[in-house]
Amino acid sequence: MEQWLGKVAVVTGASAGIGAAIAKDLAKAGMVVVGLARRVELVEALKADLPKSASDRLHAAKCDVCKEEDILQTFKWVEGKFGGVDVLVNNAGVMRPTDLMEVGNTQNLHEILSTNVMGLVLCSREAFQSMKKRSVDGHIVHINSVAGHKVLEAPKSGIYSASKYAVTAVTETMRNELRNAGTRIKVTSICPGLVKTELITEVFPQGSITLEAEDISNAVLYVLSTPPRVQIHELKIKPAGELF
Repeated sequence: MEQWLGKVAVVTGASAGIGAAIAKDLAKAGMVVVGLARRVELVEALKADLPKSASDRLHAAKCDVCKEEDILQTFKWVEGKFGGVDVLVNNAGVMRPTDLMEVGNTQNLHEILSTNVMGLVLCSREAFQSMKKRSVDGHIVHINSVAGHKVLEAPKSGIYSASKYAVTAVTETMRNELRNAGTRIKVTSICPGLVKTELITEVFPQGSITLEAEDISNAVLYVLSTPPRVQIHELKIKPAGELF
């Protein structure tokens, strides 16, 4: 991680779960971290879990990735205050319990696609523009899911798998665009199985075999620590004995 010391990382969905673990670990690794969340006060509260040196490197920004105007304003603020983005971790995601054929579920469907797909794409676009403008060989990390490769056979999982399949396709499209643009910017899709977070409690039963948020954060640290010649394009992580 030495190449990222003092560099700027933006982490979306940083208020809890995987995003909170990533934000804290990147700050402890020496990066300046901007944690984006709607519940910005929860990002501020993460500082209490960090030593003073790392706590000073963690900053909170209120941003709803479903809203393009929020994304544009936030990345403009990051550029003005910190100079720009070197690493983006697209972690923000939602899973609303609904079936595709369920009456009255339109708002849930829109929220899932707006957060899991469009928010990820727009944040990536703004991060790329920041990296390109400064000729930075940055890194974009998508927190995807094994559901991006196999449709979840779970009740009320609705359009979630479709949103994650989209992230899988977006990752490959992005890799092609970054290469064709002549950049050395990396893109990585990390695909966890079930992780013990707020996200899964509404859909999966208690007692399910799960990973911990820290397991995914460790994976992010790993892919960021690779040398410039190495791009981890995709990384699947499953808990031992998982059903899916």
